[in-house]
Amino acid sequence: MRHLLSVAALDRAAANELLDEAERFEQALLGREVHKLPTLRGRTVMTVFYENSTRTRVSFEVAGKWMSADVINVSASSSSVAKGESLRDTALTLHAAGADALIVRHPASGAAHQIARWMDEWAVSTGRGSGPAVVNAGDGTHEHPTQALLDALTLRQRLGDIEGKRVVIVGDILHSRVARSNVFLLATLGAEVVLVAPRTLLPVGVESWPARVSHHLDAELIGADAVLMLRVQAERMNGGFFPSAREYSITYGLSERRLALMEDHAVVLHPGPMLRGMEIASSVADSPKAAVLQQVTNGVHVRMAVLFRLLVGTQEAVA
Repeated sequence: MRHLLSVAALDRAAANELLDEAERFEQALLGREVHKLPTLRGRTVMTVFYENSTRTRVSFEVAGKWMSADVINVSASSSSVAKGESLRDTALTLHAAGADALIVRHPASGAAHQIARWMDEWAVSTGRGSGPAVVNAGDGTHEHPTQALLDALTLRQRLGDIEGKRVVIVGDILHSRVARSNVFLLATLGAEVVLVAPRTLLPVGVESWPARVSHHLDAELIGADAVLMLRVQAERMNGGFFPSAREYSITYGLSERRLALMEDHAVVLHPGPMLRGMEIASSVADSPKAAVLQQVTNGVHVRMAVLFRLLVGTQEAVA
């Protein structure tokens, strides 16, 4: 792997290898009083976020530091971007400053791919080997590959296996990079994926995705093994996509009554931040079936695995 930009780059074997790697890192850290491995000592990881984030940014930072990398956070609002610096100049500047990996979140779909292209072009034109690895930490409404990987790891831990399981993804599919990455990764891993949303929150071309589309949440939850509730992304909405928050909650919110329709072993996922009372009832979010905090923990281990694969390779991690 040179970069991780999309789950489309992962076949089933590659995806399972990353999930296995994440679990190896979890085991390597288990019982350690000090969470520190020498795996990436001497490497520099830079997070470059043009959008606000808590979980993704923090977990990448923790992942890098737990592997002894030097981690530097770059925020667009406090960098030269605020003075008008272009994306290309920012990326090349960070590369010149010594970045071995760039973790990029950007509101424009395709931004991470473009940065990776510039890094590869630079490497070819200068003959200096390879530029920094680029990880897509969320680009517009396109993809969020590490979120899909940590969701898959959580499902595998809770359900034992993903193949043959039915996963229902509910809510703002239109604006959700989490939904896109999960649909394609879960399908690659053999799950049956069902998308449930109002017609106004479904993207053009969704019928070509490896998932079935429905508008009836109750019917789809019956017998489901897992449900992934999506955040309603009001910041990306111009206009009315549904009549009111109350109506959305009644039609597409995950209540205790709806949770009871699912299998006894069913698991509830949410990428966060959760809009309690609208997308999900507080009692459900805090129930034993909810794996929201487990997702956060797995996010650190998955991002450790991704950084390790990109910066070191496939050799065994140093414990």
